[in-house]
Parts: sequence; C-alpha cells; structure tokens
Amino acid sequence: IYFAYVGTRTADIIALCLFLVASATDFLDGYIARKYNQITDFGKFLDPIADKLLVFSALLVLLEQGLVSVWFVFIILLREFLVSALRMVAGAKGIVIAADTLGKWKTAVTMVSLCGYFLAIAFAASGGVYVAAWILIAAQVLMVAAVVLTVVSGIQYFWNGRDVIFS
Repeated sequence: IYFAYVGTRTADIIALCLFLVASATDFLDGYIARKYNQITDFGKFLDPIADKLLVFSALLVLLEQGLVSVWFVFIILLREFLVSALRMVAGAKGIVIAADTLGKWKTAVTMVSLCGYFLAIAFAASGGVYVAAWILIAAQVLMVAAVVLTVVSGIQYFWNGRDVIFS
C-alpha cells in the first residue's frame, strides 16, 4: 500500500488526535443536548454546519493525498447541498425536517471511516506500514458504506420531504 503523503510522525499523530477529539465532542455535544433537553435553535443551526466542515476538511485532505475518490467527495457534497436546500425550503414553510436514523448512521460511518484513514496515516508515518495497510482497507470499506448510506439517506430525505417539494 502506497501512501501518497506521509507528513512528519508528530504532525500525523496530532492530526489524528484532533480529528478524534472533534468527532467525539460532536457526538458528546449532541448526546448531552438530547439527554438534558438542552436543544436550541442555535445548536440546530450550528451543529450541521460544524459536521460538514469537519467532514469536508478531512475529505479534502484525504483527496489531496489520493486516498479517497473525487467521486466519493462529490456524492457526499452533492447530498449535503441538496438536503440543506430541502431543509431551507421546508423551514421557509414552517416545516422542520429533522435528521433521521439513517442520516445519523451515515454520519457515524463516515466519521469512523475518516478516523480510520487518519489512523492509517499515523501508523504509516510511525513505520507500521503493515498495520496501516489493514487499517486503510477497513477505512476504505467503511467509506464505500458511507457513500451508499449517503445516497440512500438522501433519497429517503427527499421521499419524506416530497410534500414540501411538490406543494
């Protein structure tokens, strides 16, 4: 397995840790908000934006390194734009289209996959190329699953929002 880019060991480990912390705090923030009923309009607005920034920052780094397909990035980006547009149209009509279970699974699988990529890079930078190769394979399989979930959940959003679209 060839890694198109391997930075310094320290930088790669820091990147992995930052991505893990950002992913974990995103999950924890949502969990705490739901558990203690601390959901706010600002949080509903900001959380999806933060999720998208985190995911697309990671995808662009991996795309630059040749580790993910431009088609994967395009499909994920297209779905996010389309679902965001649907939510804006619905919001203008006073309708809230909340995230559903499939969308949450899509996000979780995407985050785990991205963590796997960064873990593989960190292992490769540390000399653990054999372990990195296996982690990379697992991350790639998860990324394919994430893209499939992205498409299916996008279709589901539009099916559930068909009344908004055609009204």
